[in-house]
Amino acid sequence: MMTTNKFLNLYSHDFARVAVAIPKCRIADPAFNAAETIALARQAEQQGAVLVAFPELGLSAYTCDDLFHQRALLDACEAALATVVEASATLSLAMIVGLPLRVGHQLFNCAVVVAGGRIQGIVPKSYLPNYGEFYEMRQFSPAENAAASQVALFGASIPSIPFGTGLLFEVSNLPLLKFHVEICEDVWVPIPPSSFAALAGASVLVNLSASNVVVGKAGYRHQLVAQQSARCLSAYLYTSAGKGESSTDLAWDGQGLIYENGELLAESERFLDDSHTIFADVDLERLSRERMRQTTFGQSVRRHAGEVARFEVIRFELALPLDQALPLARSVERFPYVPADPKRRDERCTEVYNIQVQALVQRLSASKISKVVIGVSGGLDSTHALLVCAKAMDRLNLPRANILAYTMPGFATSDRTLLQARQLMQVVGATAAEIDIRPSCLQMLKDLGHPYAAGQDQFDITFENVQAGERTNHLFRLANFNNAIVIGTGDLSELALGWCTYGVGDHMSHYNVNASVPKTLISHLVRWVAETGAIGGQGSDVLLNVLDTEISPELVPGKASGKPEQITENVIGPYELQDFNLYYILRYGFAPSKVAFLALSAWQDKTAGNWPNDAKVVRNQYDLAAIKRNLAIFLDRFFRTSQFKRSCVPNAPKVGSGGSLSPRGDWRAPSDSEATVWLDDLNNIPG
Repeated sequence: MMTTNKFLNLYSHDFARVAVAIPKCRIADPAFNAAETIALARQAEQQGAVLVAFPELGLSAYTCDDLFHQRALLDACEAALATVVEASATLSLAMIVGLPLRVGHQLFNCAVVVAGGRIQGIVPKSYLPNYGEFYEMRQFSPAENAAASQVALFGASIPSIPFGTGLLFEVSNLPLLKFHVEICEDVWVPIPPSSFAALAGASVLVNLSASNVVVGKAGYRHQLVAQQSARCLSAYLYTSAGKGESSTDLAWDGQGLIYENGELLAESERFLDDSHTIFADVDLERLSRERMRQTTFGQSVRRHAGEVARFEVIRFELALPLDQALPLARSVERFPYVPADPKRRDERCTEVYNIQVQALVQRLSASKISKVVIGVSGGLDSTHALLVCAKAMDRLNLPRANILAYTMPGFATSDRTLLQARQLMQVVGATAAEIDIRPSCLQMLKDLGHPYAAGQDQFDITFENVQAGERTNHLFRLANFNNAIVIGTGDLSELALGWCTYGVGDHMSHYNVNASVPKTLISHLVRWVAETGAIGGQGSDVLLNVLDTEISPELVPGKASGKPEQITENVIGPYELQDFNLYYILRYGFAPSKVAFLALSAWQDKTAGNWPNDAKVVRNQYDLAAIKRNLAIFLDRFFRTSQFKRSCVPNAPKVGSGGSLSPRGDWRAPSDSEATVWLDDLNNIPG
């Protein structure tokens, strides 16, 4: 079992804390600039970072122009570099600093990787801008002009330093951290060097940039870095020059960016007067998993084998801070399927709802069927499926009366859900009917010789499934009778947990519109329909009442009048936690211990982080013991007991990149697997 400190340390879960530093500089004063660099590196180490990147030509300043050809400046830059190297001997991180370096009879704009008291390698700039306000080819040579792959520095006291653009740097005791360095313009070209470096295995791409500011350039940097990180399935660190660079003809904003697979993790405040640093915790395993899943990444490696083969890996070890608790600094969304930001949440709901509607429209059009049959319980899932049916009829220019909606009260149906079902069918404008299934269920129980038929209160699984089966039997025969198809209502969360009766109930239909939508998202979709009037201006109060109804299958009569005996979440755990578990296990295949670490980061403090829908979501928090307990429920049900139900689910549209459980799409697994290895990994969670 992991010790508590080790479990609570981000490096134990394949994260790496990285930093981008923007020091204030003095033009042509390398000693001052080196001191600022070292001070920021020490701060980065204190924050637990293992990698910190500084701006292009940061030891000299970028705006030296023809001063770059002055020996005094170049000597001073090398002396400043020596100071940085000496300081690195006491630091447990890697630094990437920029300076001009003489190699042979040429001058190169270089990024130098320093760690453990030595220079690990030097990367010259590949593409030199010589347009607009830039005249770099006046002072520097491009990397392709270099005649050597090894250089000597400090009076040849260090004779063999790797030099070139084909260098990758790997932290040997953090093997998923393999980084590549390019310089400014290199990422602005059609095929950046970092693209090939990613194919060669680099998970973190670093850009030492100066980059002056003009109107609109900051936004373009965001686009550029976001797209490069997404395309390369990598993290991307981008630096910029800040306070102190010459404003003779240009201005500088010091914009630092850290992206991971297209997602912004950190951004510096621009136009600051003081030195500053930004940090982000990069999920190296997530990047590795994405490359594993996206097999075309591997195809690209083969396609560009020549470029990939030229890279050399330089390995070094760092003293990782593993003996202390080091919690994540990045925000982990409590609801990975539901964006906390209201604008993004509205966009998500709009898109998911329209995907569901379009899919149903296509199925009805292709089958030349104009009617649907749906069972309406007054609960969350059937409510949303009914809303999808309503919009589909509108899109097909068919009357909503073509929705043949049936509520079928059984032995445990509450007055509340029955009333809600009646109101929903009326609000939508469906052809509504009510079928009391108790007589037919009682007949079957008699046929079975079940004790309930003889007056005994035996509410076992047979008692429950007789009701689920009777409802499904009615729906399918009603569909036959009316030349319609049965619309399924079961959701992704129920499929994941096996919370459905095989072959009947929420498990079976002709077409299921909800099958890849998790419970937490369905609740927000119903609220979104209520608030936006997506199916008309009436009925919002009915939808909000559904959202306030406790989730229950209502198959076992309650002991107290008006209160359900069965509370779903008392059996399978809170949906908000189980949807969290589902996302990270299905989407990324993370080990349970890492999922628990992420869950603790998201859920341990209800006062921290963002919540969707503001106060409309109950603000719960969970300690590690509760997270571990509910994760155990999820793992056993997901991996051991439920796959046979997922192997034969009806057709249903996939709505999100978080995955579905269709055997024809995202998830193919044996029905008789064990959960042993996942449950064993729970032992790595303290407590």
